Amino acid sequence: MKKTFALLLSLMLCIAAFAGCSPAAPEPAATEPEAPQAAEPAEPAAPAEPENVKVDKLNVYFVPSREPEEIVTVTEPLKQLLKDEMAKLGYDIGEVVISVGTTYEAVGEALSAGTADVGLIPGGTYVLYDDGAEVILTATRDGLSKDSDNAKDWNDGQPTEASDKQAVSYRALMIAGPSEKGQALAAKVNAGEDLTWEDLDSAKWSVMGSSSPAGYIYPALWLQERYGKGITDLKNAVQSDSYGSAFARLASGQVDVLLTYADARRDYVEKWNTEFSRKESIWAETNVIGVTAPIYNDTVSVSKTSPIMDDAMIAALQDAFINIGNTEEGKAVIAIYSHNGYQKALPEDYDNEQRQLKKTYEGAGQARAP
Repeated sequence: MKKTFALLLSLMLCIAAFAGCSPAAPEPAATEPEAPQAAEPAEPAAPAEPENVKVDKLNVYFVPSREPEEIVTVTEPLKQLLKDEMAKLGYDIGEVVISVGTTYEAVGEALSAGTADVGLIPGGTYVLYDDGAEVILTATRDGLSKDSDNAKDWNDGQPTEASDKQAVSYRALMIAGPSEKGQALAAKVNAGEDLTWEDLDSAKWSVMGSSSPAGYIYPALWLQERYGKGITDLKNAVQSDSYGSAFARLASGQVDVLLTYADARRDYVEKWNTEFSRKESIWAETNVIGVTAPIYNDTVSVSKTSPIMDDAMIAALQDAFINIGNTEEGKAVIAIYSHNGYQKALPEDYDNEQRQLKKTYEGAGQARAP
């Protein structure tokens, strides 16, 4: 019994010792703290829109190629059109003022002086005053159904119509009216006979200002090339203040011949019978007796001395006029000058006008205007 008890005691001691020698249960591994998540960066604030440049007044001048009242009336929508387009291009124009010069030269002088900021002027006026004016755009216009160098080809009694082709030039015409002398000159041309200087010098002429390409410069060159004489050599030449007054004089017989642009008769079809009181159509009662070389189209020019004019302003004006010319409302306005739209221009585009102007003044023995 004692032996059995002793064995049991020994066995229990061994089991206890074995349990004490077994490895301890591993402690759970410490978990590393989670790294804090980085905050998402805030979206940058949108840059503030630059404010438009404020311009109190923009002075736009037109030459008197039509009756001044008509020009002012037709171009009235241009004021808002320009303000709207310039606003899109970074300029808030307080007021657009439209003026019509008393002569072509008056507009050139206004650009030179800075009293006009923008001028819609012919190439001849631009080159005469390019010391103070800078050309920025050239007008495009509809071509015509007639474009012959031969005067007789224009005298079929049918209207000259617009064509669907765009033209960058136009011609000047010498048009004889319904007076006895005018009809005699036309009869000679239509019979294929050459006019003599005596034929021309015995007629009464209506001319425009000396910077008008169609109303003076190119016809003067035409005379120089054929007769060695200029407009100043004509015994009876009077200056008209607009083409409207020139056509009124032609219709009444006050003058026998006028100088004008090729599509001018289209502009006075109705007035010929209403305001000017003629019974026959303008196509039946007038005839072309001379056709000049092509003339490069009119310009939009800006003043070099205007206090508001800089490169950025010029670029905005270019885009504004081009955009206006691409709208129906804009086309209705610029049609007063037979313009159909605009394209950017450089001074060298008018180098030929410079040469023609120089020939005209040299041939006439005149000094070029400052």
